[in-house]
Amino acid sequence: MNVQHTHGQEFAKEAGFFALHAFAIVLGLILSVAGLAMGVTIALLPIGIPTGLVGLALLIWGLFGRGEEMKTPPYPPV
Repeated sequence: MNVQHTHGQEFAKEAGFFALHAFAIVLGLILSVAGLAMGVTIALLPIGIPTGLVGLALLIWGLFGRGEEMKTPPYPPV
C-alpha cells in the first residue's frame, strides 16, 4: 500500500515541529531565568540549580535539536 502525502500535510507537520521548538525555547528561557533568580537566595538554591539546568537543556534542544530523524533511503538513488 502506497501512502500519498499532500503538501498541506507536510506543511502542518513542519509547522508543528516549529511550534514545538519555539515553545521549548521560550520555556527554556523562562526556566533558566527563574533558576538563576532562585539560585541567588540560599534557601531556594537546591531548587534553583535543577530548574536552571532543565531550562538550559530545553533551550539547547529548542535551538539545535531535531524533531524527527533524518530518513535516508536504504538504497542509492537511481
